Amino acid sequence: MRLENCWFCSSTIYPGHGIQFVRNDAKIFRFCRSKCHKNFKMKRNPRKVKWTKAYRRLHGKDMTQDSTFEFERKRNRPERYDRNLTEDTLKAIKKIDKVRVDRAARHHAQRMKPKRAKELKEAERELQQSISMIKAPAVQIQEPSLTLPKTKVKVSPQQAEDNRMEE
Repeated sequence: MRLENCWFCSSTIYPGHGIQFVRNDAKIFRFCRSKCHKNFKMKRNPRKVKWTKAYRRLHGKDMTQDSTFEFERKRNRPERYDRNLTEDTLKAIKKIDKVRVDRAARHHAQRMKPKRAKELKEAERELQQSISMIKAPAVQIQEPSLTLPKTKVKVSPQQAEDNRMEE
């Protein structure tokens, strides 16, 4: 069973699936679905179409230079069975998986860092704009160094009566 990769989006094509296009110069293009085939016929560049793996790699959305991916390459050479070698291989596979997970987590954290900074900046700006809702303007004038109120909130008798009625 041979698994091919889509020429346009780089996803895996399983046997019996997809479309194959042969150009006049005998170059073969394989597509996983009609969406990729149509985009190819429209002469679109996969590096400019956001949902393709080529775009994601080019714009730093996916990990590209990770040496742990090289261990997944299929070996066609038959190896003679050796118990120690098998044991070492299984240990190495576990270690490689751990390294891969750690690198993926670091990559994700690095990609999310600018978003976190932006959210903090927006929250700070919103707090500065609506600080008057937190404390009275008269208190701001008297003590501008305060950012959060240190006094109790006074409730008018009318509001207190309304709250009792609701309960």
